[in-house]
Amino acid sequence: MSTVAVTDATFDDEVKNADVPVVVDFWAEWCGPCKQIGPALEELAAEYDGKIKVAKVDVDQNPDTAAAMGVRGIPALFIFKDGQVVSNRAGAAPKAALKGWIDESI
Repeated sequence: MSTVAVTDATFDDEVKNADVPVVVDFWAEWCGPCKQIGPALEELAAEYDGKIKVAKVDVDQNPDTAAAMGVRGIPALFIFKDGQVVSNRAGAAPKAALKGWIDESI
């Protein structure tokens, strides 16, 4: 499984109502650090297939969700479990650090 593109309209269904924990990546096309972590998130989505979902929200296309989550800088990452935020972090990180963060949060 790869990452899932989520919009303002689909955020509740894809993230808050998901039956597995969801890692949400708030990003934008012009964001260099966002592009840096993109491949790592794709790999983690495949490695954790069935255990977690990795969702990507383009902040330029979906400003309402980003504003509602208080996103001020990108990349901004949130982990949702049972519809609630259980952890969040900002900025790029290597795959190993992202994996460790996911493991301790889920």
